[in-house]
Order: sequence, then C-alpha cells, then structure tokens
Amino acid sequence: MPDRGGGPTGPRIRVGRPSRRVRTLLMTLGVLAVLGMVFTMFAGFWTDWLWYRSVDYSSVFTTTLSTKIGLFFVFGLLMAVSVGFNIWLAHRLRPPLSAMSMEQQNLDRYRMGIAPYKKWLLLGITALVGLIAGASASSQWRTWLMWVNGVSFGEKDPQFNLDVSFYAFDLPWYRFLLGFGFAAAILGLIAAALTHYLYGGLRITSPGARATAAATGHLSVLLGIFVALKAVAYWLDRYGLAVKSSDFKATDSWTGLRYVDANAYLPAKTILFCIAVICALLFFATLWRRTWQLPVIGFGLMVLSAILIGGLYPAIVQKFQVQPNEQAKEAPYVEKNLAATREAYGIDDSQVTEYPGIAETKDQAKLRDDVTDAASIRIMDPNIVSPTFQQLQQIRNYYAFPTNLDVDRYAKDGKEQDTVIGLRELNYAGIPKRNWINDHFRYTHGYGVVAAEGTTADSGGRPAFTESDLPSKGDLGTYEQRVYYGERTTTYSIVGGPQKEIDYSDDSGEKTYSYKGDSGVNLENPVNRAAYAVAFGEPQILYSGAIGEGSRILYNRTPKERVEAIAPWLTIDGDAYPAVVGGRIQWIVDAYTTTNGYPYASRTTLGDTTADSLTATNDQRAVVAQQNQVNYIRNSVKATVDAYSGEVKLYQWDTQDPVLKTWMKAFPDTVQPRSEISQDLMAHLRYPQDLFKVQRELLTRYHVKDANTFLSGSEVWQVPDDPTNKTGDAVPPYYLSMKMPDQNEQVFSLTTTFTPNGRDNLSAFMAVNADPGTQDYGKIRILKLPTSTTVSGPKQVQSQFNSQQDIAETIRLLRGGDSEVEYGNLLTVPLDGGLLYVEPVYVRGGGLKYPLLRKVLVTYGGQTAFEDTLEQALDKVFGGEGTPVEPPADDGTEEDEGTTPPPSTEQPSTVQEALEDAQKAFEAGQEALKNNDWEAYGRAQKDLEEALRKAEEAQAGGAGGARSSPRAAPSASPGSNS
Repeated sequence: MPDRGGGPTGPRIRVGRPSRRVRTLLMTLGVLAVLGMVFTMFAGFWTDWLWYRSVDYSSVFTTTLSTKIGLFFVFGLLMAVSVGFNIWLAHRLRPPLSAMSMEQQNLDRYRMGIAPYKKWLLLGITALVGLIAGASASSQWRTWLMWVNGVSFGEKDPQFNLDVSFYAFDLPWYRFLLGFGFAAAILGLIAAALTHYLYGGLRITSPGARATAAATGHLSVLLGIFVALKAVAYWLDRYGLAVKSSDFKATDSWTGLRYVDANAYLPAKTILFCIAVICALLFFATLWRRTWQLPVIGFGLMVLSAILIGGLYPAIVQKFQVQPNEQAKEAPYVEKNLAATREAYGIDDSQVTEYPGIAETKDQAKLRDDVTDAASIRIMDPNIVSPTFQQLQQIRNYYAFPTNLDVDRYAKDGKEQDTVIGLRELNYAGIPKRNWINDHFRYTHGYGVVAAEGTTADSGGRPAFTESDLPSKGDLGTYEQRVYYGERTTTYSIVGGPQKEIDYSDDSGEKTYSYKGDSGVNLENPVNRAAYAVAFGEPQILYSGAIGEGSRILYNRTPKERVEAIAPWLTIDGDAYPAVVGGRIQWIVDAYTTTNGYPYASRTTLGDTTADSLTATNDQRAVVAQQNQVNYIRNSVKATVDAYSGEVKLYQWDTQDPVLKTWMKAFPDTVQPRSEISQDLMAHLRYPQDLFKVQRELLTRYHVKDANTFLSGSEVWQVPDDPTNKTGDAVPPYYLSMKMPDQNEQVFSLTTTFTPNGRDNLSAFMAVNADPGTQDYGKIRILKLPTSTTVSGPKQVQSQFNSQQDIAETIRLLRGGDSEVEYGNLLTVPLDGGLLYVEPVYVRGGGLKYPLLRKVLVTYGGQTAFEDTLEQALDKVFGGEGTPVEPPADDGTEEDEGTTPPPSTEQPSTVQEALEDAQKAFEAGQEALKNNDWEAYGRAQKDLEEALRKAEEAQAGGAGGARSSPRAAPSASPGSNS
C-alpha cells in the first residue's frame, strides 16, 4: 500500500546485535520448540487416525475432519478477506494529509510508526480474525452436515405449513450464516472506521467536515449491509417463533407460538422487516447523496419501531386481550403444542385407561393363583445385591462388579425368566502391587459372567446363581469369557507382546494369557510408539522392553465412550448392559437421535429428566450429553460392543426416523440395517431406561389431550421420590415381566408410578412393552386411577410397612448389633383391579458386609404381610391372615390394627419373655453369620420367627399387658428408612 502524505522519520539508533553463538542457540531452541509443538499436534491427530482405523470406522474420522477443515478455511478466509478488504479500501480512500489541527498532528506519530509495517500489520490482523472465525465455524460441522444431508420429515408445522426439516436442519444453518454475516459486518465496520480515522477520513475535533465523501460512502455501505442483515434476521425470527421457548403457566418448557406470538410478534416482525429493508436502501443511497441525514433518521425510526411494535405492542396485547380470557385465547395454540410434543417424544400412541385401584374379586384363592400369571415378581434387586455378587463371586481382589447390576432375560428349562447379571470386570484398585507393568501389561482384563435368578433366593437369602465360579459355568453354555472392554475399564492396556497377562487364578495357580484379537493399535512401528508416548504423557511407551512384536495398545474401552467416539452425532443411554450372544459377551448400548428444532414441541434437558435415585449415587448411569436441551428424541440405534475384541456395530432400529436417515447420508456405511440383527441378539434387546424416563416426565403433563384440562393444571402428575432411600430423588423405573389388564400373557416391561402433583397417593401406573420380540413393543399403557378413590402411593405404602407394629419390631431386631437393613425395589403390579406391592428386605449382618434377603413385604387390598419368602407373604395376604393396614394418622399416632391370631398352646406368660427369646434368637443368628454356619443361622431364624409369633399371640391374649407389650418396646420410626 503506497503511503501518501507520510511525515519525516526520526534518527536511527543502532542496537548491538547478539553474538553468533547466542543467535545460534536461540535459533536452535526456537526450532526445537516449534518441532515439539508440531509433533504434539501431530501425535494427537495420528493417534486418533490410528484408533478410528483400528475399529474400521476411519470414514467417520475423515468425514468429520474434512468437514471441520473445510469450514475452517472457507469461513476463516471469508472473514479475513472481508476485514482485510475494508482496511485496504479505507486506506485507499484516505485523503491527502496536512497537519492543520492538533488532532492530526497527534495522529502523525502513529501513522509514521506503522508505515514500515503496514503490510505485515494488515496480514497479521486478517490472519488473526480469520483464525478465530475459522475455529468458530469448524465447531458447526454438525449443523453443516445436517443442512447439506437433511431429509424430509413428511410432516408440516401448523403455523407456516413448512416441513419440520426446515426447522430441524435448515434454520440452524441459516442462523449460523446470519451470525457470521453480522460478525463480518461489525468487524469490517470497526476496522474501516479506525483506518479512516487514522488517515484523516474521519475527524472528531478538527474543523470542517467530520468525514470525507469517500469515508461517508464506505461506512454507509457497511451500515447498509448490517441493517440488511437485520432485515433478514427479522424474517427468520418469524419462523423462529415456532421453536421459541418461553415460560407459560401450563409448563416451564413451553415451545411454539402462543396467542401473543401469532397476533402481535408475527405481524411486528413482518413490519420491522419492511422497515429494515427501507432503512438499508437509505444507507446504500448515500453513495450518491453523500449525506447521512436520511439513513440516520431511518435507523432511528427502525429502533423506535422495534421498541414500540416489537416490544410495547405485544405487551399491550398480552395484558388487555389475552389475560382477561386466557383459556379461550390460548386453547388453539395449546392443542398444537400438545399434538407436537406427543409426536416428538413418541408418546402420541400412549394408551390411557381407567383403573379402579380396588380389587374386584373377593375370592382370595383365585387372587392367589392370579398372582403367578400377573407377574414374575423379582425379589433380587440389581441395585442392592452387587455387594453380594462381589463377596461371593469376586474370587480375586482384582475383580469387581458394577455398583448397579442389570436385568435381562434368559431361558431355563425352555422358559424365559428375569435374570440379574453382571460381569467380573477388572478392578485396578485391587491389584496387589501397583506399578506401570502390572497396571498396563499384566492385569488387562476381567473374566466371566455371573448371573442369578431374579425371582428366587436360596435358603440363606443369597442369590440363586445360574452362572458362577471362575471360570464361570452354568446355564449360559460355552462363550469367550475374557472382558477386555467394560464399564470399569477406564485406562489403557498393552497386550499381545512379549509380556504375558494374568488370565485368572485357580487352585492350581496363576494362569497366563496373551491377547489374540486384532483390536487396538499396533505398537511395533516406532512412530506409533512415539506418538502414543506423547499423547498419553508416558515416555516409557517409547523405550520399554515389555513392548515388542505383536504388542497392541487398547484404549477407549468403556462401551459408551466407544460408541460415542464412533458416532459422535448420537446421544448415548446411561445404562449399557452385557448379554451373552452367539458365544460372545456383547455390551448392548442404546443410542438416540435428537434435535432441538421440532416446531411446537416443548423442550426438556436430558440430564434433568433422566436423573433418579440411581444416577444420584452412580455417575456411570448418567446419560451422555446430559446437558443437551432437546424437543425430539428417538431410540434410533442399537449398538453392540464386543467385550473381547472391542468391535462396535451400529444397527438401524427406528427405520422411519428422518434424523437418523440424515446422519446415515452424512456417514454412509456406518449403520447396518435392522435386518442384520440376529435372533440371539434380538432376544436381549430391551426398551431403554433413559428414553422411558424422558417420556414419563413429559407424560406427567402431556397425558391429557384436552387444552382446557392442560391449562387448568388439575391433572398434573409427578414422579414420586424413591421411598426406599433418603436421597429425595425420583424413583427409578423397574424392569419386570408382567401382564397389564389388556394383555394375555406376561411381557418383559419397564414400569413406573405417578402421584398427583404435591400429594403422595397414587394417580397412575405406567408400563411400556420392553420386549422387541413382541408385536406391540414400545407401546405405553397407563392405568389412571379415579380421583374419587384414594389409593396409596409408594411413599405411603413404605410408611405403612414401617409403621406396622409387628413389622417395625422385627426390623428393630434385624437391625440389632451392627446389622443394617436395606429396602429393595418397591415393585407395583396391577392385579384384578387392585395394586399389589412387593418389596424385598435385605440385611447386612454381623461380620458379613454384604446384603442377604431376609424378608419380603407384600400388601394388597388393605392386607399386608412380612415373611421370610415371597410365597409365604403371598399366602398370608391372600389367605386372609395378613394384617389390615391404613395410612398413618395425620397426628403421627398409631392405632392397633393387628388381627387376633389363633390361640397358641405354648403361649408365654408375658410378651416380655417372648421378646427376650426373640433377642436371643437374633443374637444367635448374628453369631452364626460371623462363623459362616448357615445351618445354625437357619435354626436361629426359625427360632426368631417363632418368638415373634408368640409375642403377637401374647399381646392379642392380653398377657403381660401391665408389664410390657410389643408397643412398649422401641420400634423403627415410620420414616427412618423409607
């Protein structure tokens, strides 16, 4: 850029140059620093490429990388050219300089200072803004791929009659382009104004005109572009109203147009668009008029119109038209929101039926027989018995089970049964001697599946294992038992080389093994070793002698992170679960496609709606990308991860989902068709928990279809808190094989309960068919209880259990010494118009630090039982021997609700004597537990039961009433562990 009108330069000052040795040293250090940074960046890139290639998904890496690079260079170059061109043009249009004012004399110093470096300064500024803009644009790779590959939803929004794909795929990209245009216009305007000021085109204090004609024209065009972009923004804002979130009394996550949007904001945006177009034309007209008078007036009118038309007018409409008759005004728009929300979350086909909540049949014997048909009641709680699995099946300290086990279905004797299952994974904290070789070369994998029947326990309260021991054996047959990929495997391992791995240990000693799979990245190449040494910050990888021919490095080993890395456009369910499929252990991972742009569908935050009492205590169960706000979700992909080879397969589950179809266009050949799912695998797929939790949260409000009922809020439900613990978090859904009233046979289901908003009684029971092998998989059934009848909810049932005198006394005795009582899942089963509640009770007793099933609580139709086994409890309830229960009185007092049992010929003289016998029996049982004497423990439990029975008989007969009674004995507080 030639300099016209520079000034005299000052005298040059010679500065001593450093010696040749110093210059050479500095140059060498600089080159080494640059090479170090370059290799560090190369190491990250190279290891990523090697990993994606090792899992046969290199196309995901190349597509993502090429898209990011393309966006970086295109938008970085556009921004750099935009800003650079405006600086160059402003410099080109500068006037001849003359120091006629103090302002210009002060600027002379700056002009002379930058004169020798103008080209470099221009390149530096443009490069900086280009890098920032390019980096920002590259983060929009998902938006670009969805826009360029978007497919039609086949559904139109009710306001503008546009396909939903416009809002889900097109509008986000247009908004990004608009934002980029605003940034380019503003940066170009600032750069041009500063350049004009520096070279005299703009003057602040100098006499005469404040701006030259050239500067006026240049800046006016830039302002015109900005205002024109604002006009485009007003036009897009019209469509944005369909996906706009706002607070509304019916829901705090309302999305879509309301009355004020359709009748005030929408016309206001159209008017403001027209005003902005006129204002932009006035700015462009200054190229000929050379005055800012009309554009400034027009811009002022546009701002005033935005305040009056875009702000004040809608407020007036809301105040004087909507609020006086809100129900009638908002009802049409609520109906649109109801329909869109139900469709977007897949709850539009939910079947809501009235359910009495009170048993219709008085024949107790028939009801007892119906229980077996109604459900396979699971008394092994997978969230309680993990320590029991750990104690009985850990075998070695370097193995461990997950905190929460899983529920699946396996056939036994030709009949499918609910099964609690977990993998014996590697536990790094239990490695005897921690060092780099042991952590990454010797201890590399877990071993075997452990499974137990969900509906039974052995005589000692332990799980009835169907697959156990090390190596595991049982009903699952022969399969590859080594677990190199699992939920607890969070660090890298180097396998297959000269260093042997510990396979497992048995009575004959330690067995070794060398990995034979082709998973991981080969480390024979020294470049690969150097790259991983840098990427993992572990220099020993570069020179260790334990790495040699055949060595492979395994990392990204948890099922969820493998699926997320391979399909970064999916949201991953919080609960991956294992299954033995085709002679291999396969992790099954549910994945979702989501969008935030479904018109009129209310939004939800995944992390909030999927939180429950389990995620509060176990971060591993949290949904991936839990902060995502979405208003459309589909379980569109079922993924599997091989526990031995790490192979990942993605299967198209929802064949109609347009979001998945879009991503399959963007990443071809990554998702296999649904027909590729084997029958063996299909038998273990299930309805995902996180989707169910999102749907149940929406159904607390969106189970109604009438706009007036929705607006009144009279039918709002809530998910009850988990009554079995004190976290205050929502009760988790439970997998259970059961039969809803309109079903002919039991189906593997996912269930939950609802209570009225702010109350504890039951308002509805919900179940979804979770078995993909059935015709109506995914069908949601809701049993709605009448508002005129009060049916106890989970919290009230738990309180009734705890407040029953005989139950409370037994629990007090079970808690004696250093024992702890843990309540299992409170299961709800519809039965003949009523609701059957079942809850297993576990005890961690004496020296045993793991829970054993000791009692089962059952209640139905006002009768309750607390017995050693489920069968005994059911027999007592339906045999008419159960204790009738009522909700606790409001004042906290208890009434004697016990029934008079048959007289006993061995009745003790006082209740106190019976309680003393019970205490002795309990202490004997604890001592037997410490000695692992299960026979003695069984005898003690029988003695305890007999003593409690005698105490009840003594109380009923009035013996010892003046001296003592069970009520006088200390009992568990009704809310002590509910």
